[in-house]
Amino acid sequence: MYRPADFVEERAAHLHRIVQEHPLGAIVTLTDQGLDANHIPFMLDPARGAHGVLQGHVARANPMWTNVRDGAEVMVIFRGPQGCISPNWYPSKHETHRHVPTWNYEVVHVHGRLRIIDDEKFVRGVVARLTRRHESAQPRPWKMGDAPADYLDAMLKMIVGIEVDITRLEGKRKLGQNREPRDLDGAVDALQERGDTALSVAMAATRNQD
Repeated sequence: MYRPADFVEERAAHLHRIVQEHPLGAIVTLTDQGLDANHIPFMLDPARGAHGVLQGHVARANPMWTNVRDGAEVMVIFRGPQGCISPNWYPSKHETHRHVPTWNYEVVHVHGRLRIIDDEKFVRGVVARLTRRHESAQPRPWKMGDAPADYLDAMLKMIVGIEVDITRLEGKRKLGQNREPRDLDGAVDALQERGDTALSVAMAATRNQD
């Protein structure tokens, strides 16, 4: 990934945050038929291994888990807030007119080794953790016990567990760090006015990067 110095992000806490806040990852694998990508919600366990471990599952009918060998190198892409930034939002544009539109975003490339885990206990645990996390905001969160046991057992048999042992994290946060403070402020204010809170908050946070 092309990463100009202003936009390089190497702090594990920030990279883990992006993954945890935007858990739908695009896992890229190399098969005999060429490159393949699948979009899977992942759970990150940052405490395991040197860089953490991703856990998820795929449909048993998905050839992804049979088209790659266990231990194969993979990349998983997680994208945070993103959007187009208009030069009209920069005060300096109205003085010099030397600005063009650009696209700001946060992204993490997770490199690691794939582990296929075709085990009912593992799959049940992954589903339980994903459910607890993503149902927690509901007034009455759905839980696995709400479904009939025979139905749930049948559904679990239709999926296969996967893990990615992370070997390297590569992050990029292109959020206007190379702009004049007044231009950054102008873009943040314009995004807030348009209701793009996530990107405006991410950009505002670059003012006091630790």
